[in-house]
Amino acid sequence: MRRTSFDDWPCSIARAVDILGDGWTLLVLREIFYGESRFDGFINSLGIARNTLTDRLRRLETAGLLQRRAYQSEPVRHEYLLTDKGRDFFGVLAAINAWGDRWLTGEQGVPIVMRHTSCGRNTHAQVTCSSCNEPLHHEDVTVHAGPGYPARLLEDPDVQARFDTAQSPKAAVGG
Repeated sequence: MRRTSFDDWPCSIARAVDILGDGWTLLVLREIFYGESRFDGFINSLGIARNTLTDRLRRLETAGLLQRRAYQSEPVRHEYLLTDKGRDFFGVLAAINAWGDRWLTGEQGVPIVMRHTSCGRNTHAQVTCSSCNEPLHHEDVTVHAGPGYPARLLEDPDVQARFDTAQSPKAAVGG
């Protein structure tokens, strides 16, 4: 069965979902952030089927989040290491973790606590404005078509209704 591809959609969320949109992929990345890097280690910690793990590791490698490096020659065995692109995904997992801690934690409390090594305090992810550092909430944000949004779609009245095209960077620079 062929899965739907979102890699050519004009939306960064859709493109990310194309790579990361299943639970196993996110859990493999979680395990890597927790320090696991070897195939058998993923099998043991996740209980994932070998063919599923092979597919997810290959997808993450192809997408540039992981690089494979041989650590043994006979038989050849590889470990999977984060690239800069992969390390940059940590904030996404931390935000998912914070949401889960808030909304899905039982009476026992949070299952994992993150400690910030610089200050030594327990912490959680918080999404803030990159300009003023205020927390971002959906009701305080508007979206506009960016320079990568296809011009042909901006002519659609439904798109114009969703995005304030007068405020978009394309409109500001003459489209």
